[in-house]
Amino acid sequence: MEKYPLYPCTLPRDSFKPKDEYKMAQIPMEGISTTKRDYIAHEVLPLKLKEPEKHVKSDESMDLTSTYRQDYNPHPIHQVLPCLPRETRDISGAKMDTKSTYEDDYVLWNEPKTEMIRPDGGYHPSEAKFDHRTVVQDDYLYRGPVATQSFKPLNLNQRSKDPFENMTNYRVNYVPHLLEKRYIHQHEKYKPSEIPFDGLTTHKVSYKGLPAKPAKLAKPYQPKPLHDCPFSSITEFQEKYQAWPLHPIFTKKTVEYVPPVEKMDLHTTTQLHYKHLNGKPAKMCRSLAQLKKNTGPFDSSSIMKEDYKPWVCKRVKPITHAPELTFPDEPMDCLSTFRTHYPPHLLTITKSYKPAWSGPRPHTLLDAKTIYTTSYTPKGIVKCLASYKDPPGYTFEGTNADGHKLYIPASEGECLKG
Repeated sequence: MEKYPLYPCTLPRDSFKPKDEYKMAQIPMEGISTTKRDYIAHEVLPLKLKEPEKHVKSDESMDLTSTYRQDYNPHPIHQVLPCLPRETRDISGAKMDTKSTYEDDYVLWNEPKTEMIRPDGGYHPSEAKFDHRTVVQDDYLYRGPVATQSFKPLNLNQRSKDPFENMTNYRVNYVPHLLEKRYIHQHEKYKPSEIPFDGLTTHKVSYKGLPAKPAKLAKPYQPKPLHDCPFSSITEFQEKYQAWPLHPIFTKKTVEYVPPVEKMDLHTTTQLHYKHLNGKPAKMCRSLAQLKKNTGPFDSSSIMKEDYKPWVCKRVKPITHAPELTFPDEPMDCLSTFRTHYPPHLLTITKSYKPAWSGPRPHTLLDAKTIYTTSYTPKGIVKCLASYKDPPGYTFEGTNADGHKLYIPASEGECLKG
């Protein structure tokens, strides 16, 4: 088994990360934004409202005619009869042929008629009178009742002639207790405050509006047109399409109710035929003796407890079989095959070459300058050569098999020519 080396415990060292310190700017913040700086407010002039023209009433009267009334003259209205086709009944005097195509095409075969397989002779009921007796009544005769001896014990207890007492041990020994009065919580009366209510809220007190005039409604005034002529509620449909004359609905006159002069016999068949027997109502068998309240302790003994007492019986011991396994007297060593075959080995401590802690470093501020900020020189934006039709500094050589254009630097091409 492989053993892992154990390293000494090391304490966490302090972090060298500078603490975040919030520094407020000493220069006051200017309240100018890009919107306020770039967009200058224009002068807004009030809208000039056009005054509505005054209605001048004309002396001419309205003809109330339309093109529909001039061109389309009304026709007389009458009820249209239903358009049903004329019935044509051609009754011929020839005799009707009632034979079907089946009877004409399918002719019966000339075969002898098969006789029905039926036994000879039919059922003939007997003329003798039926006595309604069964086989069981004929074969099994009634032998009379069998006298058997009864082993039921005699009831020697005689009923007493005294009236039944309905008093129980609970009624005799129960002592009624007085109930305590129920606690009723009394609510305090509401007392109104003497300080007058000002109706001011936190919003009304803290947030006050700017001093300015209230806004005016910019909606133009629209006067309602007034006409002397009354509005005609009759439509063209009501003028031309009038209702058909309807016959009055037949109503049957109700016959007036005449109450009978004779009095009604309220006796039923049950009251007439089934009369009440001459009997007396049953009386309650209650003793007239006064109840005596017992103030002593409650006796919990009953007839059941006195007559049926518990039997004297001993507890039966459980039937235990003889043990089949024999356990040794020596204690168990609790050794397993793993413990016997694999003895523990000593730990191999490896030497640590980790440098020792030099102590806490001094708290110095982190320099924000890096090698990138000091040595980086910005370069100008160069346009991609692929955007030119003929890139400068390159000469066109030819096209590839795939259709790509090949260019060679001009300096390299001049060297090859030389």
